Amino acid sequence: MTMTSIRKRDGRVVPFDEEKIAGAIGKAFDATYKPGYGETAHKLADEVVSILELEGDRQPDVEHIQDLVERVLMDNGYVQTAKAYILYRDQRSKAREMNTRLMKIYEDITFTAARESDLKRENANIDGDTAMGSMLKFGSEGAKQFYDMFVLKPEHARAHREGDIHIHDLDFLTLTTTCCQIDIRKLFKGGFSTGHGTLREPNDISSYAALACIAIQSNQNDQHGGQAIADFDYGMADGVRKTFVRMYRQNLARAVLLLEGGEDPEGVLKDIIAEVEAETGLRPTLEDNEAYAAAELPKLTPRFGNEEELRKAQRFAHYRAVKETDRATYQAMEALIHNLNTMHSRAGAQTPFSSINYGTDTSPEGRMV
Repeated sequence: MTMTSIRKRDGRVVPFDEEKIAGAIGKAFDATYKPGYGETAHKLADEVVSILELEGDRQPDVEHIQDLVERVLMDNGYVQTAKAYILYRDQRSKAREMNTRLMKIYEDITFTAARESDLKRENANIDGDTAMGSMLKFGSEGAKQFYDMFVLKPEHARAHREGDIHIHDLDFLTLTTTCCQIDIRKLFKGGFSTGHGTLREPNDISSYAALACIAIQSNQNDQHGGQAIADFDYGMADGVRKTFVRMYRQNLARAVLLLEGGEDPEGVLKDIIAEVEAETGLRPTLEDNEAYAAAELPKLTPRFGNEEELRKAQRFAHYRAVKETDRATYQAMEALIHNLNTMHSRAGAQTPFSSINYGTDTSPEGRMV
């Protein structure tokens, strides 16, 4: 045999191997539903080698060898197999072209500043000059190339490349749905897990606001696109209610302690509030609290004495609880806006797309939010 090696497309010289020619022909037979043509594939490979030996080139190009394979298949009447082989060559050429293009993109991401690279400024929420921002772009661009080559139908991929259609967030095509509305009332009920730890059900408006941000951030790390809380004021209103009950109980305890002295009665008052709710379904409320106060008073007097003084204590407790709950809610919402505008996700390189919808809850607690 005159041949000892072949030249690859990238210029590398590798040992010549006739089995690789036979293997490629065998795959073409398999692609045309002609299994068991292994012996024929080897005979055709021998024919290709014979032609190469007659040509006398000790180091032929791989492209020339593949041209000869096509010709030998056609000359021997295997037209469909030749077409399958041509298609295989075309797919391999595309893969090489894609790989070359991807490497050029990676070079741009690595060595070009964001201000000079449209690619690194493509997503305004990602700082393309940070290490993690660049890493996200590496993954994003690699995923796009993969979907273009192996997942999308050729006509769809071509339409996307040529701008006839646009596939939004192509880099996340098979990974997750995009954009999500979070039901925080359902989420907070009984507590929830972020995947890295379990959080108990919140009992204060500040905790409600903080956990709303955590839910958005946690979900953003697992899901692409924007995160929205569609009924924010309804969900937060539950936190306001719990906060008000606690504030009312604490202020009533202070008033009773001032009137009666003795030990701190907050534990007893907690039990009384629970008893009233169990019997009547009533709890202390921001507005229209008279019904609750009337149901509570008969349970206070046996323990703490003077009915008229206890009515004053109830009014004091309600007045102070409204003011303190309003202040706590204001601070919680202020912290929420701060957290939404400063927290990061996706490996610290992106600010989550966060939307909160509010304004339709007409309850006093919802309006306070």
